[in-house]
Amino acid sequence: MTSDHAASMTDDHAADIDRHVRIYITVFVALMVLTIITVAISRVHLAVPIAVTVALLVATIKGSLVACYFMHLISEKKLIYAVLGLTVAFFIALLFLPILTVHNGYWMRG
Repeated sequence: MTSDHAASMTDDHAADIDRHVRIYITVFVALMVLTIITVAISRVHLAVPIAVTVALLVATIKGSLVACYFMHLISEKKLIYAVLGLTVAFFIALLFLPILTVHNGYWMRG
């Protein structure tokens, strides 16, 4: 290995690290902006369904940013996405399970 080749590899590695650090800082700033938006929306007196919807939307975006960049899921293979999709499907099914099991709810009255 020549010294020119080693220097080139070192420069490429340094540029790659700089690119990753820039991405992490951008994601961090986005998370801070979304946190400020969450706090600002909590101060505005919205109807409960709208407030919950907006809060869940912001939380979903923040969770996606964390999962994609800090947990490195953005560069994973298809199998990981399949397992993640299955997990989300089961999570949604578990969220709706109480609706199906409650027999005295207002949606059951005719």
